[in-house]
Amino acid sequence: MGTVWVLLCVALSLGSFASAGNESVSNGGLEMNYYRDSCPQAEEIVQEQVRLLYKQHKNTAFSWLRNIFHDCFVESCDASLLLDSTRKSVSEKETDRSFGLRNFRYLDSIKEAVERECPGVVSCADVLVLSARDGIVSLGGPYIPLKTGRRDGRKSRANVLEMYLPDHNDTISTVLTRFKAIGIDTPGVVALLGAHSVGRTHCVKLVHRLYPEVDPTLDAGHVEHMMKKCPDAIPNPKAVQYVRNDRGTPMKLDNNYYRNLMDNKGLLIVDQQLYADPRTRPYVKKMAKKQDYFFDKFAKAITTLSENNPLTGTRGEIRQQCFRANKLHLNQK
Repeated sequence: MGTVWVLLCVALSLGSFASAGNESVSNGGLEMNYYRDSCPQAEEIVQEQVRLLYKQHKNTAFSWLRNIFHDCFVESCDASLLLDSTRKSVSEKETDRSFGLRNFRYLDSIKEAVERECPGVVSCADVLVLSARDGIVSLGGPYIPLKTGRRDGRKSRANVLEMYLPDHNDTISTVLTRFKAIGIDTPGVVALLGAHSVGRTHCVKLVHRLYPEVDPTLDAGHVEHMMKKCPDAIPNPKAVQYVRNDRGTPMKLDNNYYRNLMDNKGLLIVDQQLYADPRTRPYVKKMAKKQDYFFDKFAKAITTLSENNPLTGTRGEIRQQCFRANKLHLNQK
């Protein structure tokens, strides 16, 4: 999952940011088991596909978890992330901010399996959210009941990415403000960043902490490991050069991430700031001590994220294919 949530940056004016936040907390139209009549097997099909893909390609679970963040955080949970570029617009997934996102073809496979059962009924946005839910379970995390009933957007939001997503180099104040705008509180932020318990971070995102001088806040032993994995001050972004987010349990979503922070082994600046800042440190300590507490706050934050300003009712469409919008003459169910 690379920088799993290599969060993004850039500030909005307080006025426009507040209005976006007020709009985003709406989840009207979503409900549990939305497809119980129109496609009763939908959630089971997604679950089975996620299991099969995880068995064949374990890193898909990181992708499902990262997808929900990158899609739902930016204005609406509407699968805009999945759209390919067109002659008129660049897709979100092809921007620099989406560096490391992958496995979209497998998500297309999940959608195709659902389409075979119920053509034109289940949205890509719901497939994206449900695959994240089941991917979290594959990684040893909690099962999180999530509502469905989303519809798909028709356009990429690449032009506004910078306005919403925080960056891994941002201050904690900026990160907390971004999350608060969609209804996620401080313990929720700390819990969501616990997704960095799994996956890996590309050296491109780390070398500024190693070269030309080593960040003095890093554990000396961990620096040695990082420099071995990232020997070049200017790494090739296309090369397979990375550091596991958690050397202890790299494939398991657990609270070992927080213990690493307390030992000065956080890879990204935003990670280490969680323990350094007095607003977030108490939650790092509590999550390091109690995994159940971490899972509880993580589940609540994922739920809030998944309900960020969805398209429901007559808004949006049900895409036939997740990588492109339907032709306008198609009738939507």
